[in-house]
Amino acid sequence: TLFRSPERGVSIRRQMISPVLADSTALHHLPYKHYNYSPVMGACCENVIGYIPIPVGVAGPLVLDSKEFQVPMATTEGCLVASTNRGCRAIALGGGARSRVLGDGMTRGPVVRLPTVTEAADVKAWLESPEGFKIIKEEFDGTSRFARLQKLQIGVAGRNLYIRFQSKTGDAMGMNMISKGTEQALARLHDEFPNMQLLAVSGNYCTDKKPAAINWIEGRGKSVVCEALIPAKVVKEVLKTSTAALVDVNINKNLVGSAMAGSIGGFNAHAANIVTAIYIACGQDAAQNVGSSNCITLMETAGPTQEDLYITCTMPSIEIGTVGGGTNLLPQQSCLQMLGVQGANQDNPGENARQLARVVCGTVLAGELSLMAALAAGHLVKSHMTHNRSKVNLQGLPGTCTKKAS
Repeated sequence: TLFRSPERGVSIRRQMISPVLADSTALHHLPYKHYNYSPVMGACCENVIGYIPIPVGVAGPLVLDSKEFQVPMATTEGCLVASTNRGCRAIALGGGARSRVLGDGMTRGPVVRLPTVTEAADVKAWLESPEGFKIIKEEFDGTSRFARLQKLQIGVAGRNLYIRFQSKTGDAMGMNMISKGTEQALARLHDEFPNMQLLAVSGNYCTDKKPAAINWIEGRGKSVVCEALIPAKVVKEVLKTSTAALVDVNINKNLVGSAMAGSIGGFNAHAANIVTAIYIACGQDAAQNVGSSNCITLMETAGPTQEDLYITCTMPSIEIGTVGGGTNLLPQQSCLQMLGVQGANQDNPGENARQLARVVCGTVLAGELSLMAALAAGHLVKSHMTHNRSKVNLQGLPGTCTKKAS
């Protein structure tokens, strides 16, 4: 109300900072008009000076669990949507992919400190007892209609305790929800053990937005597995390679190569590409691609002549939601509506988020198929030279360096 409208406030902020920028005209091509800032304020961003338009492509139809999905992907990487689209075609010609959600539980892992290691051990034992867990669960569950504590996983380092709370969170990604429940549960734990000191509500034992073996092994968010059978004819005519070549490259790249690199959860070709593109389009926290892209891609020969391809993608930690955060923005809601998962599922809370996770896994499988085929056939560099190189003469664009090297 102070500036009459959010857009006017953004305009004034731009005018204030432009004179102190390295280039006072830098914001000229950063748009800010004709945007609904109301859901942004106090929820998605502060000190707003505009918005970044990102191209959104569509890959599909992705035939998954006997349904068809047109998958929105926001990216500036040429070839990505086209390649994923080819993978979707191969899956469809093979009769479609199938998926299952293996687990559903967001986590928060605070760190607390006790005066001695023996007292830390006592707290651990109490939390792991049926009575202790029941008390903590009652406190935790009382903070939300959807939060339901499933289990506690406790690590000890000296006199520090790392307590990993795992809970369902409905259709929300759930970090705020589970953090609220965790704080309440820790307050109750402090009543039992007054000498306990809370060091941080997040002790990196969650683990959020950092590579971590615990997410890869125990799961975080939605754990999903997806499979497809691709007939030999489709492998040859659509993917332009052979099943034997795909299996060979997958073993030596995605399995052996990743092991040689000491990878955690990176036993795939480019799951992060697809995860990030869908996340940006659908209003997810893009930084959570770190854990959400954990994936192992497996391929094997199948069929009577062993010339068909059987492929699976297993993704144990897809951190995703259809309410809250960026999903409140109208363009992102449009992309969620494309998939039929926008907002909360009224009949079965949490089902929209689970469905979105299945779509992510299925689309990752499509992307894996196509990129691995390009590698097996030796087409990767050629396709990127065609679709992922700028054809614009950058020297002729305003605002770019036109001085020749002296």
